[in-house]
Amino acid sequence: MMLLRPAEPGDEMAVAQVHVRSWQSAYRNLLPAEYLAQLRAEDRARRYTFGSADAREPVTVVAEEKGIVWGFATTAPARDPDALGQGELCALYVDPDRWGRGVGAALVSAARERLSSLGFGHAVLWLLVGNARAQRFYRIDRWAPDGARRTGSVWGATVDEIRWRRTLGG
Repeated sequence: MMLLRPAEPGDEMAVAQVHVRSWQSAYRNLLPAEYLAQLRAEDRARRYTFGSADAREPVTVVAEEKGIVWGFATTAPARDPDALGQGELCALYVDPDRWGRGVGAALVSAARERLSSLGFGHAVLWLLVGNARAQRFYRIDRWAPDGARRTGSVWGATVDEIRWRRTLGG
């Protein structure tokens, strides 16, 4: 049975392993192969801090089954100047071995509930241009592109992204 719980100190490596494996599969045709091959969970794990009580800091929820972390979602107040006062789904990744099994749906639902409980009426997220699988997933969950675009650096890779938005609550 899948359990959703807040990430806590000690989960860094398990979350990083999901993050890297997910990137290596999902972005296979979107980012250079040599770049994806050099990603290491050890490097990513050092960047996480779990367990903060500060509501302005990102909060991560993990999906685990029998003690194995299969996915995670990170939420926070939106960082974009034109989205202040909204929530943000900063990350949602599921291990490729669990794609299509409801882990992502459970995580996105938990993320929406958390943002709504903090009083946000809307939320945003950023998607890599060309990520058709994620676009289908978020459309099913009633997210839609809002017209904002950006080019930036993520983990040292230059990426083009499109912002999506969704109303929270009923």
